[in-house]
Amino acid sequence: MNLEEIKGIGPKTINLLSKLNIYYIYDLITYFPFRYNILSKTILDNTIDNPGLIVGTIECLPKVAYIRKNFNSLSFRLITENKIIKVIIYNRAFIKQHLKVGNNISLIGKYNNKTNTFVASDIKLKEINCLEIEPVYHSVAGINSKQINKIIINALDNRVDIEDYIPYEYIKEYNFISKLEAIKSLHMPKDANIIKQAKLRLIYEEFFIFMFKMNYLKYKRTQNDYGLERKVNYSDVEDFIKTLPFVLTKDQEKAIKEIYYDLTTPKRMNRLLLGDVGSGKTIVSIIALYINYLGGYQGSLMAPTEVLATQHYESITKLLPNLKIALLVGSQKQSEKKEIISLLKNNQIDILIGTHAILSDNVEFNNLGLVITDEQHRFGVNQRKTMQNKGLMTDVLYMSATPIPRTYALALYGDMDLSLIKTKPSGRKEIKTIVKKENEIKEVLQNIWNELKNGHQIYIVAPLIEDEEESNLNDIKKLKDKFDKAFASKVNIEILHGKMKKLDKNRVMEDYKNKKIQILISTTVIEVGIDVKNATVMVIYNAERFGLATLHQLRGRVGRNELTSYCYLICNQDIERLKVLEESNDGFYISEKDFEMRGEGDLFGIKQSGDMAFKLGDLRRDYKILMKAKEDSENYLNNFDNNILFKNIMDSLDINN
Repeated sequence: MNLEEIKGIGPKTINLLSKLNIYYIYDLITYFPFRYNILSKTILDNTIDNPGLIVGTIECLPKVAYIRKNFNSLSFRLITENKIIKVIIYNRAFIKQHLKVGNNISLIGKYNNKTNTFVASDIKLKEINCLEIEPVYHSVAGINSKQINKIIINALDNRVDIEDYIPYEYIKEYNFISKLEAIKSLHMPKDANIIKQAKLRLIYEEFFIFMFKMNYLKYKRTQNDYGLERKVNYSDVEDFIKTLPFVLTKDQEKAIKEIYYDLTTPKRMNRLLLGDVGSGKTIVSIIALYINYLGGYQGSLMAPTEVLATQHYESITKLLPNLKIALLVGSQKQSEKKEIISLLKNNQIDILIGTHAILSDNVEFNNLGLVITDEQHRFGVNQRKTMQNKGLMTDVLYMSATPIPRTYALALYGDMDLSLIKTKPSGRKEIKTIVKKENEIKEVLQNIWNELKNGHQIYIVAPLIEDEEESNLNDIKKLKDKFDKAFASKVNIEILHGKMKKLDKNRVMEDYKNKKIQILISTTVIEVGIDVKNATVMVIYNAERFGLATLHQLRGRVGRNELTSYCYLICNQDIERLKVLEESNDGFYISEKDFEMRGEGDLFGIKQSGDMAFKLGDLRRDYKILMKAKEDSENYLNNFDNNILFKNIMDSLDINN
């Protein structure tokens, strides 16, 4: 059945629903309310401090007053509890025709007993005397929450086929209601208890399917996924490690041994290297590329930005001067690209570093053995797959500087092996983080000036490029003017943001790295990968607008040497939350706190296409359900007998592709 066949859905509604990402019947019936209004009649005095629902009779014809464009008020008198009160509601002029004298209605809002006025937020054109639960949906202009609910109910009345993906034994064990009953209960709830039952059942199914997919992919890989078996002595790796100008941490050494084992056994590597900001993941990836080279294969490292790719190229060229290393990025001349692609194909390049440019169809390797993806969450699933498919039985190493608590990482990346780097290289000082109100900025400016006099550099971060809404937020242009005045143009100050042309961005970053720029005012484009060891101060304006994990990433742009470094969080609200950063430099601890306070959305930064899409489940709130679904999906996978449900899940997830 198509959407057009549902009562109440025409071409206009189809277009509006598409704005809510609703294209099919299943999208529609699983478009769940984000909250519920509990409608229960109360007395007028109970609505003085808190909104409530009252019932009354219309005493006079309503009047409409137009205050300004797109803003009006509707007012009338209402008889309730044997008294007459004035009712006012804004932007409801369109319901005037339905409000007849003598009609009984219900109102939601607050009562001002001094002015005898009830300011309503909503009007129900009926008398509500017993408890009602009203679903509330996210909507767009042209279709409201009530209309969405009506359309969904019409769809459910058409006996829609709904596939159930929970094995019968678990439905029985947990006494789950049916999937159809659960979906209906969320759109047409009879009481609060049925909402709880319905959510539990549907959240479990979401997690069961997700964890089944993770477990199946890992099972399939361990059963059938043969890899390249390199003949490399670990003593050769140790000899290289001895030449490094620094000592590796225990976590780095452990990760290297795990990667070495993967690369020298006939098991295809699919590993996530997870480490905090500045924990030294890059050197681990370089050693992985070196092991791959010793085994006789080409390697590749893909980064999300040209700046980061160039940094990797410079680091690897320094540490592996005898290898043939090339850089491939979008801004290069066509002639340069052609030459690199030709050398690569003829096995005259050992390691290729680059951006998305590597994904082009014309980029062909001779014998690609290892693919490393830096900041892996910034690449989609399909992009990562494209890169892996450029070789036969290619080993894969993903890197991420987004610290995730180990338990969550094991659940979310269940199809990967995990290497964790928590300890930071010795010699690094803790970054001093200080929360300041905006009226305390003079103290911050004084410290900036002291650092500038010592030859150090400064980062300033703003939440916006330009404030188009005339709010009190600081944008890049405002801050540029403020800092030019503060330092009387004695220092070179430049700006950097995502809307700049690629060449301009690269020029600014090169000038900053080469100390031609003393203060860089930027958006969060500097969050990942930029490594300027001379930068000692990070100032983040309107810090309350960012999650703790993002602030920690930004803070990690300083303190990349033995110098004392500072991070100032400038804000006028939400200060208690930000004090978590004052008390700790541990990204894993901070990610736990961020998870508690904001949920998984900010923690993972950017949703990975195809990796996570939970409509009801919340990883933090529903963690116990997630762990149970993980355990059940593993048991089911280990004991399945090729039954119909197994095939249905496979087909539904397109899991074999």
